[in-house]
Amino acid sequence: MSIIQVKNLTKVYSVAQKQPGIVGTLKSFFHRQYKHIRAVDDISFKINEGELVGFIGPNGAGKTTTLKILSGLLYPTSGQVSVDTYIPWQRKPQFQKEIAFVAGQKNQLWWDLPAYETFLLNKEIYEVPDHDFKERLSYLAKMLDIADLLNTPVKKLSLGQRMKAELVAALVHEPSILFLDEPTIGLDIIAQKNMHDFIKGYNSKFGATIMLTSHYMGDVEKLCDRVIIINKGKIVYDGKLAQIVDRFAKHKVISLDFGKKIEREKLKDYGKVLTFDLLNAKIEVERNKVADITSRLLKDLPIVDLSIEEPPIEEIIRLFFTKE
Repeated sequence: MSIIQVKNLTKVYSVAQKQPGIVGTLKSFFHRQYKHIRAVDDISFKINEGELVGFIGPNGAGKTTTLKILSGLLYPTSGQVSVDTYIPWQRKPQFQKEIAFVAGQKNQLWWDLPAYETFLLNKEIYEVPDHDFKERLSYLAKMLDIADLLNTPVKKLSLGQRMKAELVAALVHEPSILFLDEPTIGLDIIAQKNMHDFIKGYNSKFGATIMLTSHYMGDVEKLCDRVIIINKGKIVYDGKLAQIVDRFAKHKVISLDFGKKIEREKLKDYGKVLTFDLLNAKIEVERNKVADITSRLLKDLPIVDLSIEEPPIEEIIRLFFTKE
């Protein structure tokens, strides 16, 4: 069942232009010129209930604009949108109780007050019963490991802790649809992993529909089977992430650990040598030759450990845009 339906969605911004200097300023008072920018250009897609979908693309591609329209923060120029049968920009109270929009670069927490004060405010805004609020807050705080920070002023929290508290604030009303815009921006590796685990857990426990944007391709790789790729306002791909890997990753990387030192020259017959330091090496091998090359390596060289890896997802997406 499609819970999000987008058909021919377009958003055009009119941006005022002004020539430099005093003369340009005076001219703009009497004859202002505008540049029309198509942030979103006639896109269509559907997302089923319970899906966790990656929405990716370069800066200025239209990702955030699309999420803002889906969450009711912006009006579209044209097109049709349905989110859980609601038209988002009508902003009906029941619709607002069903969704949450979390932006990694924005905050709703009060800087000088404990995060708990914001949680209480959201409880009242969304009319969450006392028992449900306590139960949800306990679950969210435990899952995100901030139970002992609820009464700490927000300005005393680290970036990772604040991001977790932002997520709690957005989820106290238990929304069934989440729009996450760069939720791991600025977080360290451990905090990113904790955020991944939480998002996966929330999706699984509550059957929530989640649409995620991120410039960290690791987020998308670890969380999303399906990706929608947008570029210059248009959707250029909608499908399984694995299909992009199969199509654009023509090689795999074999990591090798040796029991004794070997010469670099010995590896050139097996593939392209990426790194080498006597006891360790990485070689790039054509995908369809991996099994044969692996067998030969194990037979010919003193290998104590071997692993086969896909190329980094960032490289695959870069190849995708190069081909497009």
